[in-house]
Amino acid sequence: MFMWLRRIFPRPASADPAAFAAFLAAQSAFVAQKTVVDYCRVKAGRQEREMFADPDFHAALSHCRWQTFAASTLDVVAMAEAWLRPHLPGREEALAGALAGIGARLLAEAQAPAGERPTLEAAADALVVHLAALQDAPPLSALRLPLRAEAPLLATLPIHPDQRIGETPAIRGALRFHVVTSQQEMERAFDPAALAARLAGG
Repeated sequence: MFMWLRRIFPRPASADPAAFAAFLAAQSAFVAQKTVVDYCRVKAGRQEREMFADPDFHAALSHCRWQTFAASTLDVVAMAEAWLRPHLPGREEALAGALAGIGARLLAEAQAPAGERPTLEAAADALVVHLAALQDAPPLSALRLPLRAEAPLLATLPIHPDQRIGETPAIRGALRFHVVTSQQEMERAFDPAALAARLAGG
């Protein structure tokens, strides 16, 4: 009943920077978790329970998720920058700075193991330069944005490369799909013009 009412009377779009920061944190984790775990579950098939209970596999899976999360944060923040930029002409640098700050905070606050922290810190350090480079060109949608998460995802998947020959396009497609889904959720939940103004205003 409530879901039906929400379709008829959707919530007003938000322009709250705190809500947006929480959204970016959730979607960065979602993109990494969903892409990695879903693929491994498909590969495990009937042996899913045994494989996921194996300590070595669990450690490798955790490493892959954190490595992918660090890069997916760059991708989700870049996706947000591209979506908001047209609504703030002349103040692109302020917008990029605000988004880089949000991304750095969510990476710093992530409950990662100590061994994964250097990767998250490097991703936080890369945010400003990454967004500045993207601002040298027109904004790209989630369908066309180069994804930084592809390389660490493929490099650390806890499935041996011999067991995933020919599957790279499908893995990349799943990653892209989840980023596109994140953009669609962002477009439904937030007012881009008002949100961009509040972010750039500090």
